[in-house]
This record gives sequence, structure tokens and C-alpha cells, in this order.
Amino acid sequence: MRALDTLTMTRKQAESDSTVSDAPVRAEKFAQRYTAILEELKRNPESHGGPPDCILLCRIQEQVLRELGFVDIFKKVKDEENAKAIAFFEDVVCLNDAIEDGGKRVENLIRGILAGNIFDLGSPELAEVFARDGMSFLASCQNLASRPWVIDDLENFKLKWSMKSWKKAVIFVDNSGADIILGILPFARELLRRGTQVILAANELPSINDVTYPELVEIISKLKDENGTLMGVDTSGLLIASSGNDLPVIDLRSVSQELAYLASDADLVVLEGMGRSLETNLYAQLKCDSIKIGMVKHPEIAQFLGGSLYNCVFKYTEVQNY
Repeated sequence: MRALDTLTMTRKQAESDSTVSDAPVRAEKFAQRYTAILEELKRNPESHGGPPDCILLCRIQEQVLRELGFVDIFKKVKDEENAKAIAFFEDVVCLNDAIEDGGKRVENLIRGILAGNIFDLGSPELAEVFARDGMSFLASCQNLASRPWVIDDLENFKLKWSMKSWKKAVIFVDNSGADIILGILPFARELLRRGTQVILAANELPSINDVTYPELVEIISKLKDENGTLMGVDTSGLLIASSGNDLPVIDLRSVSQELAYLASDADLVVLEGMGRSLETNLYAQLKCDSIKIGMVKHPEIAQFLGGSLYNCVFKYTEVQNY
């Protein structure tokens, strides 16, 4: 059962949380409580606000962790990966900027988002690989699944990219490290360069290795130069907002009031990562253009989509006459 695999990984991470006294004891209590709740949900799916779905299971896990004093069990690894990615940001941007053809450049940026999305400690398989071998961003770019991907609207998007621009884009970001810094931010920078206002919506509270609003504010401040630009691109149109979320998945009906206001006139919404795009909003119908993008990291999702594990999803939906 996927929830039990995740539980084992989460318990191991909680045991190593040096900010919590008696972390191993508390981690064991977490495992016992969460296992008991899973067993109860098997017997009675309506218990705990069921029937169980990925949102409910994620929420219960986070609640049990917080009840036992765990606030951000991935903080140390997030900080380490952010530092590594920040050091590599300039190189990645320069590689993108060197691509003169607009279509090829945006495809490279999209591939960068997918490569960065591999850094996901919510996937037990990827967490094991990361702990054993680490991950190279450039190698991940080169080793993406061959196209066409399991959902592949990239050619249509490249055509629209060459013909239109958006006035305001809201990007729901996912993981720390390479994901946000080497994947999303170069893409956001390209949108800014084209005159699009960009809102980066990050979690209010920690969950797995997702980047939080305060962490993203700090990351952006470190990446800006003395003129306040991102590698020469004006950032006056860049806003960072809290999504109001505290899970690796998201219910778009319950975002923060601030984000709802800021997004009211957006004409492009990007949902990035398996939790926010594939697991909870792949078929969500939005009133503006949208991109759902992420890597398939769970066997169940691969089976549902009819593709392979570590395949990619790039779903672009254009809304006419918005």
C-alpha cells in the first residue's frame, strides 16, 4: 500500500530531526498512530472525514506529525539542496539564454521544469535514489523520457508561445532545490522578459520537501543581483504569494484570500508537480489558459495514465475568448 511506503520513509526522516527532542521515540509514535488510522480507514472508509483520497491521507499525516511536535522534518535537506541549486542557477540560465530559437528555448525550459521535479522526497523510490546517489540536474534533463510523453501538448504550446503572450501568470510551485530554482525560476524569468506579470504561489506551511512561502522569499533575495534583477531581467513584475496550503497536494477551492485576489485576472495558471497537477487537478477546468506539468513518480499514476514510471505530463489547455 502506497500510504505504508510513505509512512516508512516519513518515520525515518522524522527520526533524524535534530530540532525535536526524543525524535526517534516521537517518530515511532507517529508511525503507530498513522498506521492505526489507516487500519481504521480500511474498516470504515467514512471515518476521519472519509472516504480516503490523497488529500485526506496527506492531511492526516501532517496533523499527526504536528501533534507530536514535528514542524519541518525535511528542513535540513531542503536548505542543503537550495544552496546547491543557487550555486548552479547562473549556469542554467546562461545555457537557456544561449538558445536563439524561441521554440527550442521554451522546450528546453519545460524540460528543465520536468528535470527539476525529480527532486521529490514524497516519492519513496526517488527518496531512496536521492539518499544513495544524489541527483544531477543536467543529467536529469538529458535522461527525461522520450517524447511523445504520456500527455504531450508541448508542440501546441510552443506554437501558442510564438503567437501570444499572457498578461499575468500564476505558478503553483512544488519542491525545494533544483525544482524551484533550476526548473521553475528560469521559466518564470522568461515570462517576465516577455512582459508577463508572474505570481509564484508557495505553501504557507512545510510539507515533505515542498518550498514554503518564507523559503521562496529568501531564495529570490539571494538570486537577485545588486540591481534587483534576475540575471538582467527586471523583477518588478514578480510577486511571491502564500497559497494558504500546507499539503503536497492542493484543493484550488481553498487557496488564501490574498492569492484568490491576485489571481482574479490571471490568464495563465501553471500547476507544477505530481501532487498539485497530476493527483488533484489534472482534469480541473479553469477559466483561463492552464498548464499541468509534472513527472509520473508513483506506479499507480503511471498505470492510470497508461504510461511508464518516470514518464512526463505536459498538458496545455487554451481557453478561447477569455
